[in-house]
Amino acid sequence: MSRGPVHRELVVTEVGPRALVVDHGRPGWAHIGVPPAGALDGPAHALAQRLVGNPPDVAGLEILLGGLALQVTDATTVALTGPPGGLVVRTGGRERVVASHQPVHVHAGDVLVVPAPTSGLRGYLAVGGGVAVEPVLGSRSADTLSGLGPAPLEVGTRLPLGPAVPTPPVGTGAVGVSAAPDAVVIRLHLGPRAEWVDDAAGRLRAGTWTVGSTSDRVGVRLGGPELERAEAFRGVELRSEGLVGGAVQVPPDGQPVVFLADHPTTGGYPVVGVVEPAELPAFAQLRPGSSVRFVPLRA
Repeated sequence: MSRGPVHRELVVTEVGPRALVVDHGRPGWAHIGVPPAGALDGPAHALAQRLVGNPPDVAGLEILLGGLALQVTDATTVALTGPPGGLVVRTGGRERVVASHQPVHVHAGDVLVVPAPTSGLRGYLAVGGGVAVEPVLGSRSADTLSGLGPAPLEVGTRLPLGPAVPTPPVGTGAVGVSAAPDAVVIRLHLGPRAEWVDDAAGRLRAGTWTVGSTSDRVGVRLGGPELERAEAFRGVELRSEGLVGGAVQVPPDGQPVVFLADHPTTGGYPVVGVVEPAELPAFAQLRPGSSVRFVPLRA
């Protein structure tokens, strides 16, 4: 008797604080008020896709502080990246723990469990064929600010997968990974409104800020030395201007906000600098209480 068609899916059986479908995002829509979205830790997402043999632009899962469990309906290859840790695979009544950052072959009916990481915040799970939810404006990413894309995962969510991909080449093994840091030094390109802060370069270079507990995919709120307005701009209002990922905005309380993938497209507070793009993914893994220092760069 021939086997009927297999619907390749992931079925969510447990959820933690938050898990989202993400890919490379939807840049190019700021003119209609749509943020870029996409994986906060882009390199971790792309690595997970490479490990399972997917192109880098297909969708996977971004998992905040673990707690996610999924059942696979067909044999496939998966990989978990981001902070170091293990992936639990349940087969029948047995469990095995496999290291992260390597391809893992699983069978139909297996359940994948992503534990809470011991450092960092967000893990990235890739599955052979990618998560094939319907794209919106060219991307399958969830956008927590605008509400575009798939909703956060819930128990019972069924995620369709794309066509199976060839098994990754022999020799694609584990990738070395270090614990996510709890202190970072970040390069910052000054401008466009650095003159609105009194001695912006000096204050940014000298200060140390702490990641706040209300940080999310929209932005990381920092607490520390106040970035005071320059005398010439005290009491002056700034017209709303365009924002980019990595923009460091200074609201009236003088405590900077670093905007991430789901950031608004405009804002009315001065932007004193923009984080070097290669260093922005570090903010995806900074837990509340982590420290941030800046190295200001001039054009």
